Amino acid sequence: MAPYSLLVTRLQKALGVRQYHVASVLCQRAKVAMSHFEPNEYIHYDLLEKNINIVRKRLNRPLTLSEKIVYGHLDDPASQEIERGKSYLRLRPDRVAMQDATAQMAMLQFISSGLSKVAVPSTIHCDHLIEAQVGGEKDLRRAKDINQEVYNFLATAGAKYGVGFWKPGSGIIHQIILENYAYPGVLLIGTDSHTPNGGGLGGICIGVGGADAVDVMAGIPWELKCPKVIGVKLTGSLSGWSSPKDVILKVAGILTVKGGTGAIVEYHGPGVDSISCTAATLSWGPEL
Repeated sequence: MAPYSLLVTRLQKALGVRQYHVASVLCQRAKVAMSHFEPNEYIHYDLLEKNINIVRKRLNRPLTLSEKIVYGHLDDPASQEIERGKSYLRLRPDRVAMQDATAQMAMLQFISSGLSKVAVPSTIHCDHLIEAQVGGEKDLRRAKDINQEVYNFLATAGAKYGVGFWKPGSGIIHQIILENYAYPGVLLIGTDSHTPNGGGLGGICIGVGGADAVDVMAGIPWELKCPKVIGVKLTGSLSGWSSPKDVILKVAGILTVKGGTGAIVEYHGPGVDSISCTAATLSWGPEL
């Protein structure tokens, strides 16, 4: 990683921009692995940039960050109908993440497809079937005993079909994704309501049902109603007793509970700088 970091630093000094903006330049010169666990799966910023340019010319207007990420993953950017809140987009997500409760049916459905391997990098995370009763160590042992058959099925099915397996006790799915699989520009779908946590690194991570995950794993374009974009400009900075939760509660009070349905809430402005990566995911966007 040293040569890569050095190259980033040199480009930053030469271009006067942050690493995210030179990522496409770097990827044209060298292949960058999607994660440490998938050295042969690469980040395709070049394709992302190509698709964005096509859509930008078609719409003839600037795009927000969330639009760049979503539209950059269109299956057919040249002819796809794009109208916020109305048209259905056919997308090609970068990866899939599943927790152990929903992964069971998802894997059974994928097996019935007859395919020998998943089409995109996918992972299973065993954390939801661990009940908090006594303490971490005892609860983990109890979960392994009660759910042994489930864990064995998920581990062996994952090994057979090329799905990464994070065994019980390895950590919470959302933190594992954030630390190992999230990156700027990623479009990730996960079978859990807290999947947007991965968006803290500048990606779009959406919670879905198991059938949607199977579509992506089977190489079928994933359909999503073109999201509306709600822009929220933040000024000032967090201080004292204020927290990022206060921000999203204020926004929810303005929009109402249903106000964010079918939309991505995109924050911008100087106030964003005082919100941490994980805190920002509280208000990056709801399930679409």
